[in-house]
Amino acid sequence: MPESTKRRDSPPTTTTTSGPLTFLFFFVVLPVGAALLLYWLDSFDPVHLPIHELTGPVLTAPARNSRLLHGSELIGVGALPAPEDLAFDSKEGVIYTGCADGWGKRVTVNESVSDSVIENWVNTGGRPLGLVLGNDNQVVVADSEKGLLSISKEGVVELLSDEAEGVKFKLTNCPDVAKDGMIYFTDSSSKYNLKDHIWDILEGNPHGRLMSYDPSTKETEVLVRDLYLANGVVISPDQSSLIYCESVMRRCRKYHLQGEKKGSVEEFVKLLPGLPDNIRYDGEGLYWIALAFEAATSWDLVQRYPFLRKILGILERYVGRPHMEKNGGVFAVDLEGKPVAHYYDASLSFISSGIKIGKHLYLGSAISPYIIRLNLEKYPALPSST
Repeated sequence: MPESTKRRDSPPTTTTTSGPLTFLFFFVVLPVGAALLLYWLDSFDPVHLPIHELTGPVLTAPARNSRLLHGSELIGVGALPAPEDLAFDSKEGVIYTGCADGWGKRVTVNESVSDSVIENWVNTGGRPLGLVLGNDNQVVVADSEKGLLSISKEGVVELLSDEAEGVKFKLTNCPDVAKDGMIYFTDSSSKYNLKDHIWDILEGNPHGRLMSYDPSTKETEVLVRDLYLANGVVISPDQSSLIYCESVMRRCRKYHLQGEKKGSVEEFVKLLPGLPDNIRYDGEGLYWIALAFEAATSWDLVQRYPFLRKILGILERYVGRPHMEKNGGVFAVDLEGKPVAHYYDASLSFISSGIKIGKHLYLGSAISPYIIRLNLEKYPALPSST
């Protein structure tokens, strides 16, 4: 007889779902839940900006150079940590600048950048930002930590002002001096210092002020308050008005110093293609406005929606926010605010000042360890059809 066989039933097959569920929980549900909890618990509470003032066509210039770094030269590489503002003394042939290490430095202007000499002039013990030549052979410096300073060419430092209306300056910035000796300057924020200025931008409240300091009376007066990161200041050639910049609002406004409109404010340029920093007059009919970086679509969305600014704030606080800044440069306008030329580069960000000296454009930076120089005759802005 054939050998009998026993048949054993195989155990039933079961499908394990714990693997995918575990992955979903630990890598999706838990992180999202933690992020939402962190969002609701975080006390940072951004507000709505006056977005209607940021709506409309972006200002464009009829001539552009979108490759600013092409052909440019670097001055003082490594010896100039973040030369934020530049002031040219034509008699001495030097540029005065303030750096992140606290030093005010003098940089010789030569035909060849290799011949430039960098000199440590004076250390303020703070962070010198905007600076301008005064009427009495001194340099007026806005130090973000110390306040408004007057510094002699020999390096003697005098504090002029560090508060107004009982409110201490937190981010003193960008002075200019009128022919009558009056000093005009900004305090970018009365709430946040330079290290924390990103919070001023993300919060959306106006903490900036435009002020004047009278050397004869030693009085500081607030001229305009509630500004959105007040920045650059320049007095008009005829001394009748000044132009000041508001970085967050991407605009520059005119404040009348004389005449029937004295004390009033009106628009000068608005909807700039980037966030303005310092502004300089070149003595040839043009204002040069430094643009820290481009106001790209991503930046526009952040400005429009407070919840996005809160998310960026949380990232800034705990892990570091993504850096979207690019296309920094300078924007030139005439005395009426009409656009003339735009110089920028995709690889540039946090350009903080631009001055024209002879045939060259010199650029300061809030982050780079050098001054950028561009020959405007060799590499001009060219007419653009768009």
